[in-house]
Amino acid sequence: MHVNDASQGSSSRPSAEDDAIGRFERLYADAERGAAEVPWDLAAPHSLLAEWTGRVRPDGSGRRAVVVGCGFGRDAEHLAGLGFTTVAFDVSPTAVRAARRRHAGSPVRYEVADLFDPPADWAGGFDLVLESMNVQALPVGLRARATAAVGRLVAPRGMLLVIAAGRRPGEAVDGPPWPLTRAEVESFGAAGLTPGPVEEITAPDGGLRWRAEFHRS
Repeated sequence: MHVNDASQGSSSRPSAEDDAIGRFERLYADAERGAAEVPWDLAAPHSLLAEWTGRVRPDGSGRRAVVVGCGFGRDAEHLAGLGFTTVAFDVSPTAVRAARRRHAGSPVRYEVADLFDPPADWAGGFDLVLESMNVQALPVGLRARATAAVGRLVAPRGMLLVIAAGRRPGEAVDGPPWPLTRAEVESFGAAGLTPGPVEEITAPDGGLRWRAEFHRS
């Protein structure tokens, strides 16, 4: 999976952040050795992304997209196929190396980067930001920071698409991951973004999913 942070350590980083980051690198590294499987290692882009792009038909020509927590790159390749100049980043150096191998010759720029301290030119730099199933993997104490950091990537007149597992208020969860309430999804708009549709979707397994749009004027 794919929360995002740099490969470099930091003595100032909270221990909860260390744990969240390290957990994913360990999983990808174990999978590379054949000692584990990555549950979200699928051959196709997320179904809620593919359905959305099939309906909205965004034109990526001359526009930039970024995929937060790209994992093995299935969503990034999908957006690149729509014409977006695409950057995709992940917490795990092992995941990024694997994505580059799997998509050799791809136009996608795969990077190891820190969501909480991204390259300066990423701020407001992307016409489409995809946050799919990442923030829910972070401890509650990091959620607000992560949500705000995602929003800061959106360019003027750009949009953020959020896909997340959902839960009802008061519903007990034993994470990770910790599915998001509607209020937590709507909080992505706190970064100066205008909320668009927030869709409540029943997944094939009966679980709740959110798909939400946010726009910067």
